[in-house]
Amino acid sequence: MKLITAIIQPHSLPDVKQALFDANVYKMTVTNVLGCGQQKGYTEEYRGVVYEVNLLKKVRLEIAVNENFVKPTIDAIIKGASSGKIGDGKILVTDLQECIRIRTGERGEKAIG
Repeated sequence: MKLITAIIQPHSLPDVKQALFDANVYKMTVTNVLGCGQQKGYTEEYRGVVYEVNLLKKVRLEIAVNENFVKPTIDAIIKGASSGKIGDGKILVTDLQECIRIRTGERGEKAIG
């Protein structure tokens, strides 16, 4: 079992979701987050005052998958989020020690589905 976390551009979310659905991956958690990386932000002027914006809007996807869905999930995220430009995002894959479905008490791979 793995937990796949992806940080992507907000405008890429519909394409990533469609690519995941096409790969038969339907269960995910989506969160709006702020972050910065190589983009380093930008400056903006408002009423004559210059503001430095270095925390940019991003979307964080968390997807718990069984071993046989790791590669299709990663490939789908890359397919949907890749523009070839700086700031496309990151994918993090971590081992998932335990998963428990609260409703039934199922554990492990059965709980992920």
